[in-house]
Amino acid sequence: MQWNTFVEEVIEKPNTAVPNWKVASTTQQRANKPVEVADIVFNEESRFLTPDKEFNRVLGGGIVAGSLVLIGGEPGIGKSTLMLQLALNMPGLKILYVSGEESDRQIKMRAERLTSLEVSPKVKIQNSNGLNNKSGIEHSRSEISKGCFILTETSTQNIFKQIEELQPDLVVVDSIQTLHSAHIESTPGSVSQVRECTAELLRFAKESATPVFLIGHITKDGMIAGPKILEHMVDTVLQFEGDRHHVYRILRTIKNRFGSSSELGIYEMLGEGLREVSNPSEILLSQRDEPLSGITISATLEGMRPMLIETQALVSTSAYGTPQRTATGFDTKRMSMLLAVLEKRCGFKLGAKDVFLNITGGIRVEDPAIDLGLAAAIISSHEDIPIPFKTCFAGEIGLSGEIRAVNRVEQRIAEAQKLGFEQIFISKYNLPSSAQDKKRMDLSRYNIEIKAVASIEEVFGLLFG
Repeated sequence: MQWNTFVEEVIEKPNTAVPNWKVASTTQQRANKPVEVADIVFNEESRFLTPDKEFNRVLGGGIVAGSLVLIGGEPGIGKSTLMLQLALNMPGLKILYVSGEESDRQIKMRAERLTSLEVSPKVKIQNSNGLNNKSGIEHSRSEISKGCFILTETSTQNIFKQIEELQPDLVVVDSIQTLHSAHIESTPGSVSQVRECTAELLRFAKESATPVFLIGHITKDGMIAGPKILEHMVDTVLQFEGDRHHVYRILRTIKNRFGSSSELGIYEMLGEGLREVSNPSEILLSQRDEPLSGITISATLEGMRPMLIETQALVSTSAYGTPQRTATGFDTKRMSMLLAVLEKRCGFKLGAKDVFLNITGGIRVEDPAIDLGLAAAIISSHEDIPIPFKTCFAGEIGLSGEIRAVNRVEQRIAEAQKLGFEQIFISKYNLPSSAQDKKRMDLSRYNIEIKAVASIEEVFGLLFG
């Protein structure tokens, strides 16, 4: 127990409390009845397609009407810039940007800086019938920013009053920790206030079919500040991450009720705002004039997107008694497992060596398919022998040294071929065995040499002789 750690939390609101949002009263009075599954009428969700293709990707194909989306990230990472840039570039929609942290003049200064970016000329917006009511219409910068309204307010009562008058098509709240409701007697940002304000915005979003975006702060542990139940209340949780010393930012899907929860979008932070990166493989691969040891290229997947990333390793003699094991962008425990396999199965003495691993670009990869590339980089650095140019890897390493098959290997091969690679190492267990598999998976159509290997010893025999 520590000093000043008690937080007041209201378990049940008094019955005399007046509903904050007008539809909340109808929600409480309505009595739902059970309905058989066969009698439920299902209509595909109508979505708003934004000019930002990366944003559409992480949301599963666009903004769903009535959805509640939570965006978390470190301070200064670019959450407000991302959402204001989205609000300014949505022609044909009326967007309310609620700010509890900045004044309207501060937002105006950022808006003038962001509108200097070029905007996609074609924007498709779907109505409730799923038809495109705007497509291929060019909008100037002044026209785009006309539909964005700024409200500097922290009281939910006043916010809903302005929402009733404006009737926006989309609401952005920056941030949820600054809002407070008069029905809860606690300070803004407390557990009770954050949960109550989110519940009121959730009722508004579902009853009015208006999408709402919430910006949330994160704690020192990287978790979204506030109660954990907050992430369960919303429909989608997005994590905006990246190193502030690098120019690239990653928007990662943590939870999504309307699409895949393993997608990510990559942006480049510029002085004029965020620029979407359509081909991340080009920025994650460094341009080298001469071959260097300890560098390999691995084919990975993030959601439905294949990417080629550069994996680096440095193996040196330990200057201290205990060898160091450091990994940036990769799981340290899995690195220890790879080192144990290399020492046991291949005979490399790495117990007294310092080993450093790095995934370039400031991203973090959890795909086990980069095991083979990392192992090749470690041995390349240990023997000081460069890996040949235009060679990439896609394979998982097992504890017995076998190369295990990875999923969607065809997409990885196609991405390597598109970027001009000449050969790729994959597991032989990814090759089609039956006639039906050969018909479904025809690897002969790729103009790249495919080396199918079964064990780690076979890989090093082909690479280093």
